[in-house]
Amino acid sequence: MLDHIRIPVQDFARSSDFYRQTLAPLGYELVMEFDSSAGFGWADKPEFWISSSDASGGQLHIAFRAEEREVVRDFHRVALQAGGVDNGVPDVYEQYHPDYYAAYVLDPDGNNLEVVCHLPGDLQD
Repeated sequence: MLDHIRIPVQDFARSSDFYRQTLAPLGYELVMEFDSSAGFGWADKPEFWISSSDASGGQLHIAFRAEEREVVRDFHRVALQAGGVDNGVPDVYEQYHPDYYAAYVLDPDGNNLEVVCHLPGDLQD
């Protein structure tokens, strides 16, 4: 069901060091880092992210996993109809990996919801 989650942190360096140490006993390690964000997980798959935020706080980010790209498109369409705000149209986001097909919507409280399919497009479209 869940693919990954991102929480906002105020002191990125301090939090990155904290989570490197704290998550190590669980087998998590730093697997990706860019733009003041760090992703921890296993075998090159980040599942828990931290990201810099100002003192006023940031948005919670929760990503749900889909097994088909059509589900990503359906989520985006239905979420907008339900009152969500577009935060990223269904598309391939290659900065994460070549088959990262996702859509993003802000919920009524401003939290960032994502649905992602990791399967290649030629298998899905």
